[in-house]
Amino acid sequence: MYGLIGKLRAAPGKREQLLELILQATGAMPGCLSYVVARDPADTSALWVTEVWTDAESHKASLQLPHVQETIARARPLVTGFEFQIETEPAGGVGLT
Repeated sequence: MYGLIGKLRAAPGKREQLLELILQATGAMPGCLSYVVARDPADTSALWVTEVWTDAESHKASLQLPHVQETIARARPLVTGFEFQIETEPAGGVGLT
């Protein structure tokens, strides 16, 4: 499996709009086992995204899906930066096969 954990910073007052936009795009993504978007309770402009994929190639391919490309384009004006992104090798857990 392949995983990513990232922290996005939203423009002032735009975190909820960015959150909703990201959540709308988490539908059909072949190879995606888990995609969690969370508010940072200590930082009103930050969102954490935790992803688990069957493999790195599935993640890379997802970035080319039309609905993902559209979401990225719509999200750009709402994002002021990516402060943290690491790759992981998930070993298992609830909801993962």
